[in-house]
Amino acid sequence: RVPNDAALEYWLKRFAKYNVTHEEIKEMFGKKVLFFKDFDEQKYALFSDENNTGVKSGIPWKKGPVPDEFAITGLGPIFFRINNLELMDKVLVDGLFMRKSDVEGNHHLYEMGEGGNGASVILEVVEGGHRGMQGYGAVHHVAFRVRDEEVLSDWIKHIGMLGIPHSGHVDRFYFKSLYTRMYPGILFEFATDGPGFIDDEEDYEILGETLALPPKFRHQREYIEKLVRPIDTVRSNKVFEKEYL
Repeated sequence: RVPNDAALEYWLKRFAKYNVTHEEIKEMFGKKVLFFKDFDEQKYALFSDENNTGVKSGIPWKKGPVPDEFAITGLGPIFFRINNLELMDKVLVDGLFMRKSDVEGNHHLYEMGEGGNGASVILEVVEGGHRGMQGYGAVHHVAFRVRDEEVLSDWIKHIGMLGIPHSGHVDRFYFKSLYTRMYPGILFEFATDGPGFIDDEEDYEILGETLALPPKFRHQREYIEKLVRPIDTVRSNKVFEKEYL
């Protein structure tokens, strides 16, 4: 999500400057949107909040090179590419208590709660399409937030009453989760807001600059860090000039 249509124009220029594969700005369900891909051909989209109503977005990261007025402010609609609309409709409406809001061609818009860019699912119906495989350029799962463990327990009961297999309560230390495949090939997660990622190991000001590990794995830090590709995410000691294009 970006604040407005002008922000999309900025990102269009930025993608061109940095050779990011992208499409032209389009309109979808009354919102301007910019689709692009990464080096693994994973697909993404930036949605403009200019005509958005519903769930408010967040605060942009202010220490990076993107001007604050154009910066990304939060997560937008989730896209599912499916070949069985009837089944997924039941999953979203009966299973997740969403409502169908609109249809444009082979795209179907569903919303929950206050709706808007921050509470939407868009289905792309592809007749006869092949099921995706896990790997580079694929999404592993989709996560929906729930308030706390009490609400998570309610969802565990609800999914169980629908007769759908699920993981039950899973402790991820930073949050508690439930996993289930409500639609073939798509892994759904329900995750609590807390406890959160800030603890005695990493202060807020440097959050994300080191590999965060739950206590049970911290004694293996040296071994684990040798297995993963290092990424320079240190920003607390750097100053970026804002890039106006």
